[in-house]
Amino acid sequence: MVVGRGRLTFGTNMVGTNKNLGQHWLKNRAILDEIADLAAEESAYGFSDSRGDGAKVCLEIGPGLGTLTSSLLRRFEKVIAVEYDERLAGNLPKSFPGKNLEVLNQDILKFDFSTIKEKYVIAGNIPYYITSPIIERILLAEWRPERAVLLIQKEVAERIVDKKETMLSLFVKNRAEINLGPVVVKGEFTPPPKVDSQVIILRPREKPEVGDDVFGIIKMGFLAPRKKLIHNLSGLKSKEELTKIFSEIGLSIDVRPGDLGLRDWEKLYLSLSA
Repeated sequence: MVVGRGRLTFGTNMVGTNKNLGQHWLKNRAILDEIADLAAEESAYGFSDSRGDGAKVCLEIGPGLGTLTSSLLRRFEKVIAVEYDERLAGNLPKSFPGKNLEVLNQDILKFDFSTIKEKYVIAGNIPYYITSPIIERILLAEWRPERAVLLIQKEVAERIVDKKETMLSLFVKNRAEINLGPVVVKGEFTPPPKVDSQVIILRPREKPEVGDDVFGIIKMGFLAPRKKLIHNLSGLKSKEELTKIFSEIGLSIDVRPGDLGLRDWEKLYLSLSA
């Protein structure tokens, strides 16, 4: 993953599975309904249901065979489904005749969110290999959703909320409120992936917690995540100067990049810039 100017770069009718696209179909209707419920309201998993955002449109990422689409169509006035696989995109409308479903055969990483002209939410079972770029696109979009309910790899979801920070966790925490939803074990998918999944609920902030310039320092600090931070920043100032700055803002000289939260990085950035 690379950060610059606040951006992250991580990098037949019954259609079969395309392993190259990381396709695993969730088959448990109760879980699908729970994901759709979380997309439709914020009353569970720590969110308040008092906002009344009134989003009537759901953008679904990677609808595949339409199992989640079915649940979403019962809860939203319109579903816009963005599907990369041309075969799946062509077959999906046939499963929901007469429904207010718009299917777009597009790459979600190139989708223009501003084409949605009203409040909306996002839901989807996200391919593991493009989880970070998708989250980046959502949180950096000029016209962001009211919330995004994403089924992702459980380990990634846990890392995002963990107090031991990573580049991804700092980026997400800077731009969204985060809650974890239900865990979905690998046996609930066809074919089963190698790991379990978990729902993550993101509510984009009106503005980031810290400015983009702070992420220039974060990027430098994470060039060698396991090393002491003072060593990673040695190109900026002398060890004596860095030791003094660390002491002034309450950081141990033995601290490592993952030990710092957003406000710690902001203090460090301001001190280094003074």
